[in-house]
Amino acid sequence: MKKKDLILIIVLLAVAAAGFFAVKVMQSGQGALVVIRIDGSEYGTYPLSEDQTIEIDNSFGHNVLVIENGSVHMEKADCPDLICVKHAPISHNRETIICLPHKLVVEVSGGKNSAVDATAQ
Repeated sequence: MKKKDLILIIVLLAVAAAGFFAVKVMQSGQGALVVIRIDGSEYGTYPLSEDQTIEIDNSFGHNVLVIENGSVHMEKADCPDLICVKHAPISHNRETIICLPHKLVVEVSGGKNSAVDATAQ
């Protein structure tokens, strides 16, 4: 391995670490609300501070969402891939759980914001 190759690897690792840090800073801040949207329309808004189980039935399918201990996760779904059920619990601003077959988006919002003013979406 040549000296220039080693320098290139170090620079790429530094850029990757800086990107990872920037994403973590932008996502910091505990969320206060869970917003559920189905096919782009708001289904409901729930506080993260209140433990509850939400059953979501619509023409696309059935999901069971659980809010507990300040986080939210998908407990059950009748979609074929179950990616939403395998997703880790979320609790920070702008984190989402998405069930594409059911056109369902669960997003954490509100609460304490980070120092970042805006993000591009």
